[in-house]
Amino acid sequence: MGICAVLLACASLLPCGAVASPADSATTGAYLQANFAFVQSASARIRPVEATLRSLQQRIGRECPKAAQSSPQDTNSEQLSNEVIGTMVLSADRLDLPAAHAYVRAVRGLRWSSGSLTRAVHSYAAQVSRLSALAVPKLCSDVRSWASTGFQALPAGTRPFDSAFLSSWVAAGYLPAGLASFETAAQRSLARRTEHLEQEITDLEAREVSTWGNIMNELELEP
Repeated sequence: MGICAVLLACASLLPCGAVASPADSATTGAYLQANFAFVQSASARIRPVEATLRSLQQRIGRECPKAAQSSPQDTNSEQLSNEVIGTMVLSADRLDLPAAHAYVRAVRGLRWSSGSLTRAVHSYAAQVSRLSALAVPKLCSDVRSWASTGFQALPAGTRPFDSAFLSSWVAAGYLPAGLASFETAAQRSLARRTEHLEQEITDLEAREVSTWGNIMNELELEP
């Protein structure tokens, strides 16, 4: 078979570069194990996360009920709504910091022959690292500070926090599209197990939208 025929046959199946080398297979296996451990840890903490967020709602109801009463719905209220979300996410993530740190350590040195896949994984790991380093904001103090100015000026830290949080906010677990090309059959099975656990986390996030609404109501804050 001539070289042109070989190239055409390759193109008709998968991109030639997608054929996994032993090094790519080993890297993929290491990544999938690290990612699975991260997701499994997050999934195992669903009930503690739910309890933490109920406790957060109750604490805000005790410490600063109606702190934003009569406030306008504007760009400032939107910023504080984002701070509510950040407070919830970071309060929940505090329960799983060791798993997040272990994931980042395990994957930051991984390299594939695909530069785009390597960059995607490293970008996600950087987001996980930045998110885990953020401090939980003092939500009640910030809303009260805004109210004390007649709802004209946000606390100095609110916008920087929102920017840092929103640029780093990711859920536990990441299976980039390009990874599948390098998976063996056994690795593909692990990826499917990971996807099942990721769905449990996604379902939790959907349920907690109601908690966000309850906290907003406790504060009387418009999004």
